[in-house]
Amino acid sequence: MSGLIDFAGKRVVITGAYSGIGAALVELLREAGADHIVVLDLKQPEVNVEAFIETDMGNPVSIDAAVAQINAEGAPAVDVLFNNAGVAATLPADTVMRVNTLGLKRLTEHLLPTMNSGGAIVNTASVAGNRWPEHLQQINGLLEINGWDEGVSWVAGNAEVVADGYSFSKECVQVYTMRMAKTATQHGLRINSVCPSPVDTPLLPAFRETMTDEIIDWAIDAGAGRVATPEDQARALLFLASDLASYVNGINLMVDGGFGAAIQMGQVALPG
Repeated sequence: MSGLIDFAGKRVVITGAYSGIGAALVELLREAGADHIVVLDLKQPEVNVEAFIETDMGNPVSIDAAVAQINAEGAPAVDVLFNNAGVAATLPADTVMRVNTLGLKRLTEHLLPTMNSGGAIVNTASVAGNRWPEHLQQINGLLEINGWDEGVSWVAGNAEVVADGYSFSKECVQVYTMRMAKTATQHGLRINSVCPSPVDTPLLPAFRETMTDEIIDWAIDAGAGRVATPEDQARALLFLASDLASYVNGINLMVDGGFGAAIQMGQVALPG
């Protein structure tokens, strides 16, 4: 069984590993034998990695430069991509959409064709994106746009559905994960997402500010009764990237302590 969670000799790329879930993921990867971890972030991670590429996931020029460095001549191909970077709605909606959706999409589509067959892509989405069926037409419209500037223009022109950007951006990530499953298969890859409920990371105060304490505390109480730890989410990310999940593709895995199940079964009252 231990051989199914073995990242020795695999080249792993992680966006957003300075703190929180990404930092916890690096530690778990080390325990699983990972010896070639590349981090893309604005800040140098405090955890030890083989390579750090300063990258603004909201800037296409920065993303393309990172891809060029990752795929430099003579460099080994990527085996696993963790799209973990994300920002809260304390930033402008345009920024949230650039980082959480457009940047994730651009990096994935630039790296996917060159990744090693048998590899995996794992996105960090959110339970905040669970209402994607209500906006599927708009989401597909955005995701079908190839150009960066055109995508940014779409966001600006659809302010009503985008709102503060966070929930809609994570709806987009869930739909993107499903849309890309067939493409991933054609390249011998898998793509899935983890959808956390509130997590005890440096971003939690920002979510309390934008979503209110009432909503955050309700989501925690409706689930496991405790806030998730970064390690709770990192374990799920590691599972989806490992050979334990070799036949799992196109899935948005709810890692929410039972929050979603309780709502669907009518076992908790909605807030307010």
